[in-house]
Amino acid sequence: MTPDTTTSTSLIIVSDFVCPWCYVGLKEVEVLMERHALDIRFAPYLLDPSTPPEGKPRKPQSAPDAPPSALELRGESLGITFSRGRTFTSNSMLAHQAQEFAAEYEEHHPGMDPLAFHRLMFKAYFTDLEDVGKIDTIVRIGAQAGLPGAELREALESGRYEKQVEDGLAWARAVGVTAVPTFVFDERLGVVGAQDQAVFEQALAQVHAQPR
Repeated sequence: MTPDTTTSTSLIIVSDFVCPWCYVGLKEVEVLMERHALDIRFAPYLLDPSTPPEGKPRKPQSAPDAPPSALELRGESLGITFSRGRTFTSNSMLAHQAQEFAAEYEEHHPGMDPLAFHRLMFKAYFTDLEDVGKIDTIVRIGAQAGLPGAELREALESGRYEKQVEDGLAWARAVGVTAVPTFVFDERLGVVGAQDQAVFEQALAQVHAQPR
């Protein structure tokens, strides 16, 4: 289906790379983009601010032979595999810094997929059970998304985008984000949670019907 390009809508996606429902929400946005022109930006959020830089252990949430959960079934319907058996939670601060690098790089390289970095990072964490808090992992995934690996590594090691992430976290708090994913349409309407297409369509209709 050809996207509706008559009206481009800005969409800020507030999410965290260690949030499974954020992965679901990203997939729903991909479906929405098949019908609508969206100007995508990301804002950071820390699902668990207490996670240390090296990450922390966690107990697997489901037994290998347990029936699929609602999350797993929803993911499967969207082509997501949520692998079981992860024993750690990554710290996502460096990944958020990498997303800031990606956004800046994409501004100067039109045509890049704005969702590629997020999509690959989510897959690495939830399907491949990788530690997305490690610079080596982030750089490798960034390169897969089309980013220059050496430049990304230098940016992460120097902390170049640390303040931008802190500012983004402060913005999310200031506008009242308390759960993710949160989707902000045209900086006017917020939708909380990995909603289905009908809810997103209603949000778009409401935004387009309202005068600025």
